[in-house]
Amino acid sequence: MTKSTQNTALQAIPDIAHDAHPDTSSTADRRNADEEMARVLHTKPLRVALDSSGAGIAHWRHEPLHDVVEPMSHHVIMAYNGTMQRMERRTGRSVAVGTFRRGVVIIIPEGSSSRWDIPKPVDVVQLYLPDATLKRIADEARIKSTDLLERTAHPDPITSRLLLSAVDVDQGNGSLDALFRHQMTDLLATRILAAHTGSPATIQRTVGGLSPKRLLRAIERLRSDTDADLSLDALASDAGLSRFHFCRAFKESTGLSPVAWLRQYRHEQAMNMLRDSNESIVSIAAALGYSSQTAFGAAFRKLAGETPSDWRRRMR
Repeated sequence: MTKSTQNTALQAIPDIAHDAHPDTSSTADRRNADEEMARVLHTKPLRVALDSSGAGIAHWRHEPLHDVVEPMSHHVIMAYNGTMQRMERRTGRSVAVGTFRRGVVIIIPEGSSSRWDIPKPVDVVQLYLPDATLKRIADEARIKSTDLLERTAHPDPITSRLLLSAVDVDQGNGSLDALFRHQMTDLLATRILAAHTGSPATIQRTVGGLSPKRLLRAIERLRSDTDADLSLDALASDAGLSRFHFCRAFKESTGLSPVAWLRQYRHEQAMNMLRDSNESIVSIAAALGYSSQTAFGAAFRKLAGETPSDWRRRMR
């Protein structure tokens, strides 16, 4: 496909309103997004992380697709990570033709059904977003419309980059992974509401952070060894704020998001333990909540640039 042909294909993509093709099935009959994707893609995801709210992030690699995706009980947002290719999506009488490439997104609103024709293998990261989560974020951010548009290979490098970065959500540390996933889901939902509804909204920047007392309480919770204390819901509730406003106020106060602060704190704990104790690396990994020495080593290397063993030898 030539560059001019690709541009033409992208320009021909219609943005279809969610209610343009109403779904006649009852909500109870719809599959969860992860179940429907497994059915239609005939494979299992490389990675998947789901939480109790129904939200989830999954990384799929699958073969060419020529099938109908049935109505799902989640909104599904996808970011493409493979080689460039042309694809078609048929919804009722509407045909959307687009080009899969990095920097574009696909949005399948809850209850939508369409036939997909994708001729080559696909590498894609998907967000499963419950409608209740979308409406909560809209209420907290004072956004009126939650009617998502269907998008087919729609240019949105910001959402694409955020979603592709979420593929590393599982670092083998339960509290960090859950906090990251909740924070990323809220961030992506905010972005989707701002850019992909019938009346796109501007999110106002938060002015002012947490009070000293609320900030201290939040930091005490983040330093806790109890996973229940580290949930985004618990942190926000303690501060008397919504999750949306807590994350923004915390970053205003500290310069870091809650999960970035906790990741840095755990890294400092790890360095202190490696330098000042004779504990084995396996024991340190377990004490900091990592599922294995391998998971701990990978997380440590991301921040320090070297393995825990190499860092310990250099510091002693």
